[in-house]
Amino acid sequence: MARERANWSREETILAFELYCRTPFGRIHHNNKDIQELAALIGRTPSAVAYKMQNPAHHDPELQKRNVTALSHGSKLDAQIFREFSDDWEGLILHSQEIRAKMMHVPVGEVLEMDDLPTLPAGVTHEQLVKARVGQYFFRTSVLSAYRDRCCITQMKLPRLLIASHIKPWSQSNEKTERTDPSNGLALNPFHDKAFDSGYITIDTEYRVIISSQLKEVPMDLETREWFMGYDHKSICLPDKFLPGKRYIEFHNDTVFLGPAV
Repeated sequence: MARERANWSREETILAFELYCRTPFGRIHHNNKDIQELAALIGRTPSAVAYKMQNPAHHDPELQKRNVTALSHGSKLDAQIFREFSDDWEGLILHSQEIRAKMMHVPVGEVLEMDDLPTLPAGVTHEQLVKARVGQYFFRTSVLSAYRDRCCITQMKLPRLLIASHIKPWSQSNEKTERTDPSNGLALNPFHDKAFDSGYITIDTEYRVIISSQLKEVPMDLETREWFMGYDHKSICLPDKFLPGKRYIEFHNDTVFLGPAV
């Protein structure tokens, strides 16, 4: 049986925070398989790990504004880890997987199952490949879990057809602070993802869908037009955590969107 220890180490806290980022609020409980596996790895009970994973909400300013902290707690170490990695998402991802790999006595590339992720361009080194794919895995799972595996526009709940779409494009995002920041993501179906990526739709800072005037002039059948115009100025379904960052939204409005976002 796992023994309980009063103090959590820095390494254990990092692992709990990383798993918190990838887990929907409704699945933070002792019966969650991922929580059970982490508990076994660090020698604690699943209940203790689940309890620890509630703590980051206490330090999230966006959740504080929405009063989603009533059941959360927090230590000085929790606050330190939250502040440190909220400004260095890449560091959180890589460091947490290095810790996990060391505890499991395996290479970092074997820690996560990443077979369903996009293939990276040829010519990258093994180290670059592992780093990029771990980042892709974290971003996708964090974004989709925050939206409870639902498209934020249509509320379609079919994870295998959903895309964790960057608000500020990946190619223009800071590698350390923006590319893997879950607040730079939306859960979208492929149809709206392509339109968003191409600038034919955006969201404004009030989290409403805005359709480009250029798209309104494109010939299409009535059913397809409804899939665009039926959502014009409708609010998206907001995530449980990692609310879309307004600086990312403003970048998309100003740089990607093919029309004024007003």
